[in-house]
Amino acid sequence: MVVDALGNPLRVILSAGQIADIECAAEAIEHLPTQAIIADKGYDADHFVAVIEAAGAQAVIPPRSNRLVQRHFDRHLYKDRNLIERFFARIKHFRRIATRYDKLAISFLSFIHLACTFVWLA
Repeated sequence: MVVDALGNPLRVILSAGQIADIECAAEAIEHLPTQAIIADKGYDADHFVAVIEAAGAQAVIPPRSNRLVQRHFDRHLYKDRNLIERFFARIKHFRRIATRYDKLAISFLSFIHLACTFVWLA
């Protein structure tokens, strides 16, 4: 999920449950005009940071504690990461999304798009 600076959804990619989110991260931010990409420690990988910097954006991702060379990141800008958490809290008000009633991925993704529409309208 990618949200803008106001917490509105921009892009949704549904992946399999056993796949790490970072596998789809480069695809999610592809062709998005932005100045900074804010993500949590789970996205701290050299190849993803290189994709962000190649796009001309700043990677605001805190480094993992086991990194040999710790990267610096903007702590003040990182505080805005709560926008994605608030977005997920909003769409989980839809019981169908929170409990994943749909068996088919296309049905679940369709309802996520519908919930995103409600977020944009609210």
